[in-house]
Amino acid sequence: MEILLPLILGYLLGAIPFGLVITKAAGLGDIREIGSGNIGATNVLRTGRKDLALATLLLDGGKGAIAVAFAYFAGWRPEVAGAAAFLGHCFPVWLGFKGGKGVATFMGTLLALHWPAGIFGGATWLIIAKVSRFSSLAALVAAAAAPLVFFIMGKVAFAIAALFMTALIVIRHRTNIARLLAGAEPKIGPKLGDDKNKTDTTNANA
Repeated sequence: MEILLPLILGYLLGAIPFGLVITKAAGLGDIREIGSGNIGATNVLRTGRKDLALATLLLDGGKGAIAVAFAYFAGWRPEVAGAAAFLGHCFPVWLGFKGGKGVATFMGTLLALHWPAGIFGGATWLIIAKVSRFSSLAALVAAAAAPLVFFIMGKVAFAIAALFMTALIVIRHRTNIARLLAGAEPKIGPKLGDDKNKTDTTNANA
């Protein structure tokens, strides 16, 4: 039960599409019909509402953190709860298993599992993003580093969970990777209304 219960709870919590709920509540319609069609904070930002994008970012990150914290409290496997929340965000049953890319939920999970690893992941994202100006590249590097950090810290179970999430992040970013290799990936800071924002050729990560 210490595996099954956090798996179910984590998935159901992660499957809550906060970006979609928030934008609809604000009268902005279906976030899936604009920009990349993604339900994460990056696409919410394309509505021009920074407050809603920030709320989405915090709530999506909070899904992973809350799932892990509850598992700790209940004596369950926290890494299972966090990975399940991440899975729920990427493949929510309520949206036909078409969700976000999971970066915010991934970071929230890392912070709750072991805060030094979460800080390291966030710092890695910020550094790579600042240097390269590619949000997708920053997410991929930060995700790839997480399992190594946990292994170095001797937290093997956490490392395995992080490796699972990293693999899914890479899969969810496969179009971004193709554009990076082709030199066609948009950089951070494109203007709202730009043609690149009207297709799925974006660097949305959440």
